[in-house]
Amino acid sequence: MSKNGFPFAFPAQIHRLMTEFEKGPLHKYTPCRFKTLGGVIKALAIVHTELVLIHPFREGNGRIARMLAALMALQAGLPPLDFRNMIGRGKKDYIKAVQAGMARNYKPMEKVFAAVIRKTLRIRERK
Repeated sequence: MSKNGFPFAFPAQIHRLMTEFEKGPLHKYTPCRFKTLGGVIKALAIVHTELVLIHPFREGNGRIARMLAALMALQAGLPPLDFRNMIGRGKKDYIKAVQAGMARNYKPMEKVFAAVIRKTLRIRERK
């Protein structure tokens, strides 16, 4: 199975991969209480990418991964994240970031989340 040019785990591997995800990045980065914004961005990027690459659900993987990222951001003291910049041109950057994550290169996803957080904070300042 694949989507947008990258393959997902075979169904028989999902249980093992989710267990590794829970014991690895999920355990390491949650609760998300890093003291620097850079630490939060890195945690969001890694956890989000790893979950999306496992693709454990038939539908809604992106939504679940965004909900987890939003929860992590709240744990870090940030406001609810605004993910609208992952639409349109931003979606292409997002897909490229997920693809880069296949090689454990999380920098592109860090850029995506940095932009999400910047936009979220700008919106909050206007209120």
